[in-house]
Amino acid sequence: MTGSRKIIRTIIHHLILAILAVVWLVPIFWLVVTSFSGYDGMNTSRFFPATWSIRNYSRILFESDTVSQFPVWFKNTLIIAIFVCLISTCFVLMIAYVMSCMRFKGRKALMNIAVMLQLFPGFLSMIAIYFILKSINLTNSHIGMIFVYSGGAGLGYLVAKGFFDTIPTSLREAAYLEGASEARTFLTIVLPLSRPIIVYTVISSFLVPWTDFVFAKIILNSGISTDWTVAIGLYNMLNRTLIPTYFSRFCAGGVLVGIPIGILFVIMQKFYVEGITGGSVKG
Repeated sequence: MTGSRKIIRTIIHHLILAILAVVWLVPIFWLVVTSFSGYDGMNTSRFFPATWSIRNYSRILFESDTVSQFPVWFKNTLIIAIFVCLISTCFVLMIAYVMSCMRFKGRKALMNIAVMLQLFPGFLSMIAIYFILKSINLTNSHIGMIFVYSGGAGLGYLVAKGFFDTIPTSLREAAYLEGASEARTFLTIVLPLSRPIIVYTVISSFLVPWTDFVFAKIILNSGISTDWTVAIGLYNMLNRTLIPTYFSRFCAGGVLVGIPIGILFVIMQKFYVEGITGGSVKG
């Protein structure tokens, strides 16, 4: 009786997961097939297009106009994401090392404050951030976006700290006995053993500016399309007057945006999973 209950429970769990997977995958699959459609607008009368074409990809990549400037948006987003990724990764790893391996007055208080700040949604501070950037003339500026994305990255140190907690203390103590400084210990002892969490931090830091829409929309509000990121540019294609002409190109742009992230996840999947599981051992 117990065995049959387990089988029934397993079947129910798998059915629920299958239903959730279908609900999650169907919109993505529809986006992909629509990007290969032979028409420009949205066709809701049928799931698969009547005609197939790669024209949408060629137009969004090589035929820019006043509405669609995907190569420029992609370049802007990539530049912002690369700089944010580098700066944020350094911030997160350094803060995580300090909180995990060093002991100083006020350490626990700072950790508690960081946790409490993480409880508040980030968009609550966006208006204040906007006026701060406006006062120093950094609105409608990619540099201002890099500063803000990178400045708040340090609060996300908890996963990296959990990973550093798993590294044996004896390794650092041996380095101290050899006369190594704290910085040298961090760079030559801890970081070489932390490849999984470094990969996790790099991918997480890259995803923030790559996928963000709300903050980018607030800051880049001049109306100059050449300053936009991919998220803003593609959203603009969903204007009611533009959907009949640009919806299929919007779908093609959505697929192109997802390709670099997909490739990055496939290549780094092993280390990414190890970083998550290793960082969840201790908090």
